[in-house]
Amino acid sequence: MEYILQVKIGALFGLLLLTLLFGFIPAQIKWFRNTNGTEPHRTVLSLISCFAGGVFLAACLLDIIPDYLSDINTELDARKIETSFPLPEFIMAAGFFTVLILEKLVLNCREMGGAQEERAPLIPDNRNGHGHGHGTSPDLESSGHHVHVDFQAHSPFRSFMLFLSLSLHSVFEGLAIGLQDTDSKVLEICIAILVHKSIIVFSLSVKLVQSAVRPLWVAAYIGVFALMSPLGIAIGISVMEAQLEAGALIQAILEGLAAGTFIYITFLEILPHELNSPGKQLLKVLFILLGFSVMGALTFLD
Repeated sequence: MEYILQVKIGALFGLLLLTLLFGFIPAQIKWFRNTNGTEPHRTVLSLISCFAGGVFLAACLLDIIPDYLSDINTELDARKIETSFPLPEFIMAAGFFTVLILEKLVLNCREMGGAQEERAPLIPDNRNGHGHGHGTSPDLESSGHHVHVDFQAHSPFRSFMLFLSLSLHSVFEGLAIGLQDTDSKVLEICIAILVHKSIIVFSLSVKLVQSAVRPLWVAAYIGVFALMSPLGIAIGISVMEAQLEAGALIQAILEGLAAGTFIYITFLEILPHELNSPGKQLLKVLFILLGFSVMGALTFLD
């Protein structure tokens, strides 16, 4: 077995196990059923989220996009495809809009299925220091940067829609790992996703627990969600190993779709969520720069 394949399989199982671990912590600790959290707790989770955002930003700008553009242009040149239309950039945009459309479809289903009597805010406005939540979790506000809007009720239906939206993202994130051709790139992206997904699955689990979802269903949600990134990795590995005649072109196109996904996650979710939330703005920027610098150093050493 090739070393790069071993690294990808290791990343697959690493993501699976870590997601399960962080997903079942809130499900097993009773404190999360009614906690309002503490300020230090929220701050730590927010700073970790900022660090993950910096890692994603560096992975996106310094690694994924340059490698994709190199690969797709090589394949287009090999097939003598010449056009004035910016096809490589269009493929990235397709990945961006694919995730955006899927997410908005899920949110639209949530809105149509939501009951009016369940309109108590899930994430209260604490900017003036006197917001009150009814069994809510400010940890989600600080750490759940994939909670794209203020989900407005602790209903099982909305919890399912949140779970579905996050799962779709996870498949594309795993795909970015499976399509890499060097072990260093696999490790770089895997580190970014490990930090990011640990926070996300923790927040998702808190949301499920506070939505009064049955423990068996919480376990099922977390288990299925944990499988999504490994599924994306497996799809990427299959494309790489198939060695089809057009395999290199297919791989390059999928890399472009994955790059578009990373652009969406980085610039429309992680960074805006943290930078637009009040408190410790300079410290947040510092942690974003720290995450970017760590990943940039790894890319430079490569």
